[in-house]
Amino acid sequence: MTSRLKAPAVGGSGGIYGTPKRDMLGYGSGTPDPKWPGGAKLAVQIVINYEEGAENCVLHEGDTHSEHLLSEIVGAAPKEGVRCPNMESLYEYGSRAGFWRLHRLFTAKDVPVTVYACAMALERNPAAGRAMVEAGWEVASHGYRWIDYQYVDEATEREHIRKAVDITAKVCGKRPVGIYQGKPNPNTRKLIVEEGGFLYDSDAYNDDLPYWNTEHGRAHLVIPYTLDVNDMRFATPQGFNSGDQFFAYLRDSLDFLLERPAFKCRKYVLVSSSSTRAQVQTAGVPQHQYYHLMCPPT
Repeated sequence: MTSRLKAPAVGGSGGIYGTPKRDMLGYGSGTPDPKWPGGAKLAVQIVINYEEGAENCVLHEGDTHSEHLLSEIVGAAPKEGVRCPNMESLYEYGSRAGFWRLHRLFTAKDVPVTVYACAMALERNPAAGRAMVEAGWEVASHGYRWIDYQYVDEATEREHIRKAVDITAKVCGKRPVGIYQGKPNPNTRKLIVEEGGFLYDSDAYNDDLPYWNTEHGRAHLVIPYTLDVNDMRFATPQGFNSGDQFFAYLRDSLDFLLERPAFKCRKYVLVSSSSTRAQVQTAGVPQHQYYHLMCPPT
């Protein structure tokens, strides 16, 4: 773990290097038993990403082009300086109809869900935010905007994180304690820890289990995310092209983890909200309670 090993200078040959640290070692051969509550064999976190209304659109202040990611438009490209009615309409579906389909499905089965919600999207549809809270779901932050923060300056990103906290608290009645910025930069985790109220972030894909990061002055929990058991693959090359494929992948992933005690944590991520996907997304998902907080290192 990064908290127990000293990082060599940038460019060194060790397994942990750079600032922020890049860790190639992790738990290594000593994968710990997380001892999930109740003797559970596996921790499952089911995630809905709520981004509609926070995507790139020239109607949004500062945006210079339309959105182009994660849609049914094959080969979509950003349109500079103009609106794209088709792309806008596809995103509107998630807010107007798709979210409510998923809400009915999960609440009917009493399945706990984490929503990674962009604050600007919540602000545009507060009824959805209230429904998340009333269902007993965790509303975690997906940042203020669903944009690429790779080249966003530190002051702007810091302000966006503050807005994300304030707006989520206003809409949902309490601040978020988890965050998945989604498209971060090397400064993002530092700013998240600096904000002071987040218990964890999920801007990592590098382990099967949560782990602690102590680079920024305190123990901060990282719960790795996933892009494979994720319905964004309906909109990517070599992705899923039918509900049966998605269900088989979800089932096989779960079976693999249950059979191998060294692998004990998994996220099932639902990004989009078309009617066909909504039918598939809960077809094979077990009703496990999920747990994602562990005691920090002493």
